[in-house]
Amino acid sequence: MHFATEEISFNKLVYTADVHTVKIKFDDGDKFNAILQDIQFHPVTDAILHVDFYQISEDKPITMEIPIHTEGIARGVKNGGVLRYNLRRLKVRGLANELPDYITADVTKLKIGQKLYVTEVADESFEIQHPDNTVICQVRTSRNIVAIEDEDEDEVPADEVPATEAEEAAAVKEGGEN
Repeated sequence: MHFATEEISFNKLVYTADVHTVKIKFDDGDKFNAILQDIQFHPVTDAILHVDFYQISEDKPITMEIPIHTEGIARGVKNGGVLRYNLRRLKVRGLANELPDYITADVTKLKIGQKLYVTEVADESFEIQHPDNTVICQVRTSRNIVAIEDEDEDEVPADEVPATEAEEAAAVKEGGEN
């Protein structure tokens, strides 16, 4: 079915990373549930030229890519590691009315060297279409890593973080100029 509308009516739907189900209402009273399938922009002005919607029904499962939102601060990041993302979206299959706008992944327990797998964000309302060993994110080491004596500590106090070589060199320069 073809229809035309003002570009501004698509702003909240298009300019977001989340996936939303929309109800399209026509002047003749017809209503359709749909999801945004494809969008085309003008190459110079970035104005919306064309939008494709996929009509969904309540009894047929659909496959979609749902964005992943991380929650919390990883323990490994607090100790000097870096959180690296391998996936920003998950391909899932389920009934449209049960699919979330985004999938929440809790990273607070990740230590340096640990990974968060897709099996840890699985839900009964959808089926993940990736292999079970697919990594969502991981905490990698960085040059500013802090040695941890007790792994059960939640964070390292600021006064116990060792200074870097650059900070030590700056301290020597400041001390020598006085």
